[in-house]
Amino acid sequence: MHTRKLATVSKLLASLLVTAMTARAHADTSCSQCAEWNVSQQPFRVYGNTYYVGVHGLSSILITSPEGHVLIDGDLPESAAKIAANIQSLGFRVKDVKLILNSHVHFDHAGGLAELQKLSGAQVAASPFTARALKTGKSGSDDPQYGTLPPIKPIAKVRVLKDGEVLHVGPLALTAHFTPGHTPGGTSWTWKSCDQDRCLNIAYVDSLSAISAPNFRFSGNKTYPQVRADFEKSFAKVAALPCDILLTPHPGVSDLWDRLAKRDQGDANALIDQGMCKQLAQTSRTDFDKRLAKETADQTSSTSSGH
Repeated sequence: MHTRKLATVSKLLASLLVTAMTARAHADTSCSQCAEWNVSQQPFRVYGNTYYVGVHGLSSILITSPEGHVLIDGDLPESAAKIAANIQSLGFRVKDVKLILNSHVHFDHAGGLAELQKLSGAQVAASPFTARALKTGKSGSDDPQYGTLPPIKPIAKVRVLKDGEVLHVGPLALTAHFTPGHTPGGTSWTWKSCDQDRCLNIAYVDSLSAISAPNFRFSGNKTYPQVRADFEKSFAKVAALPCDILLTPHPGVSDLWDRLAKRDQGDANALIDQGMCKQLAQTSRTDFDKRLAKETADQTSSTSSGH
């Protein structure tokens, strides 16, 4: 275990939690972090046929082939035009995107999906919970952040996936790994990308943070009773993923920009670390345990004070 990297990931997750909690107070009418998240980002090759085409604070990933491309995540509604421009600036056509996927259905990762689907004509595929939310434009009451998130533009037709299903576009093969908890429909994705004769496993791991609406509890919850068990299963699943390069919906959580800077400075393997999925799972489990402990302490304090 790399202690320094683990501490970095923990710090980034804590920062993300604070950011999300701050934004939540304005979620019904505005997003205090959206302008910062939506800063333009020059697209770049991650490895082989995998490219980063998102904005600076929110990831969108393009996997390419001569027979069509796959896009994961659409970021904010106002990010869609930037993602499309990034795809084109790399020399690819938006209309060659044949499949659009999602990590989780919150507005900062799925808000641009409807526009990108319209621009490309691509099929959209998602887990059952996410598919329902995409069709209605809003999450269900079992989403831990239910009631605090703005709606997104609906998508009329969404293919429903099964856990472990492998999706194909030409030679591309991406595996869906359901990793619920942050939302009931959270999905991580893995695939292989090759550079000449070296192929690496890419893992795009969905958020594993226990962020919620003010009154949501992760222990003994009635609207999402299996949330605790879901998180535990997701931590174990992420730790076991094939994972040479880790990418995450919020790029800072996987330390992407620091790693990219090191690669730009000459370390060709700076993005490659087979231990990062395990590190992320361990740090996320630790943070989740802290959240459960706080809920217990708050409940004890409330009971002892007579409320």
